[in-house]
Amino acid sequence: MKKFLSLLIAASMPILKVILMTAVGSILALDRIGILTEDATKHFTNVSFYLFSPALVMTSLARTVTLKTMATLWFLPLNIALTFIIGSAFGWVLIKITRAPRHLKGLILGCCASGNLGNMMLIIIPAICKEKNSPFGNPDACNSYGMTYASLSLAFGSICFWSYVYNIVRISSKTSASDNTNEDIETSRTAEIEAKMSEDMPPHGLTRSPPDDEHVEVLPSDASEQRAKGSFLFQCKKCLKMITGRINLKLLFAPSTIGAIIGFCIGVVPQIRKLLIGETAPLRVIQDSASLYGEGAIPTITLVVGGNLIKGLKGTDIRAPVIIGILTVRYILLPVFGILIVKGATHFGLIDADPLYRFVLMLQFTLPPAMNIGTITQLFGVGETESSVIMLWHYPLASISLTLWCILFMWLVT
Repeated sequence: MKKFLSLLIAASMPILKVILMTAVGSILALDRIGILTEDATKHFTNVSFYLFSPALVMTSLARTVTLKTMATLWFLPLNIALTFIIGSAFGWVLIKITRAPRHLKGLILGCCASGNLGNMMLIIIPAICKEKNSPFGNPDACNSYGMTYASLSLAFGSICFWSYVYNIVRISSKTSASDNTNEDIETSRTAEIEAKMSEDMPPHGLTRSPPDDEHVEVLPSDASEQRAKGSFLFQCKKCLKMITGRINLKLLFAPSTIGAIIGFCIGVVPQIRKLLIGETAPLRVIQDSASLYGEGAIPTITLVVGGNLIKGLKGTDIRAPVIIGILTVRYILLPVFGILIVKGATHFGLIDADPLYRFVLMLQFTLPPAMNIGTITQLFGVGETESSVIMLWHYPLASISLTLWCILFMWLVT
C-alpha cells in the first residue's frame, strides 16, 4: 500500500501542474476578467505558431540530438511514428462508425493520432524525477536523461504533428469549404439548364424533325475506344492536378517543421554544433536567445487551451459518441498497444533496458490530444468550438487516466 501511494503521488503531481496552468487560462478568458479575449487568443496563437514553438523545437533538437544519441535512441522516433499510425487507424474507424461530418474528420484524426508530446512530457518527466518516492534513482541523473528523452519526444512529435495533423486539418477544412461552394454552384447551374431546356422544348404535342442536311454519324468501334481512353486519361490527369493542388510544399513545412530541420542540422553537424552549443561556443548567444523564446511556448499554449475550454462550456453540436470514441482511443486502446509494443521491443532486444527510457516510450501512447490542435483550428477557422469541447473532456479526465497508467508503467518497468 505504501508503494502504491508513493507511485500515486509521483504520477499525479505533474498532471495537477498542467491542470492548474490551464485553469489560469480559463479564468483569464472569463467575460468578467476580459484579459484573454478572442482577439488576444488569436494573437497568442499566431505568436506561438510562428515564433515560440519553432524556437522550442529547434533549441531542444540542437541541444539533445547528436549522431551518438540517434544511434542509441533510434527506437524513440519510430515509437512516436507508431503512435500516429495506430491512432490514425483508430480515428478512421471512429469516423466510419460515428459518421462524423466532413469538416470534423481532420479534427478527429488529429485528436486520435497526436498526443501532447510537448509540454506534458517536459512537465511530467522532471516532476517525477524530483519526487522523493521516484522509482528512477538519482534525481539529477534521472532529470538529465529524462529531459533528453522529453526533448527528443517534443522534437520528433512536432515534426510528425506539423507534417501530418496540420495538413490533415487544412485539407479537411478546404474540402468542406469547397463542397459548400460546389453545392451552390451546382444548384445554380441546374436551375440555368432547366430554364434553357424549357425554352428550347417545342410546344406540347409537337415534335421537331431534324433538317435534311443533318445526319447522325456512327463512330467506328476503334474511335469509341479511343474516346473512352482519352476520357480515362483526362480523369487521371484531373485527379493528379487535384492532389498536387492540395499538397502544397510551402504549407507542408510549417514553422515548427522548419525549426526541427534547423535544430537537427545544428545537432548532427559537429562544426555547427561547436559554434552554437556549449558554454564556450562563440555564437552561443544565438542559441540562448532562441531558448528564451522557446520557453514561452509551453505557458502560451497552455493559456490558449485554458481560454478555449471556456468556449467548450458554452456547448456545441458535436455528438457524444465522437467524444467517447476519442476518449476510448487515447486513454484505453493506445496505452494497451504501447505496453505491447514496448514489451515486444524489449523482448527482442531492440531497446535499452533503462527503466526511465521504457517508461517514456509507454507514456508516449497515453497522453491527451495535442494542445496545438486548438492552434490549428483557430488558424483555419474550422472546428474551434468542437476542439474546445474535446479538450474540455480530455484534460480533466487526463488527471485520472495518466495517473493510473503512470502507476502501472512504473510498476512494469521497475
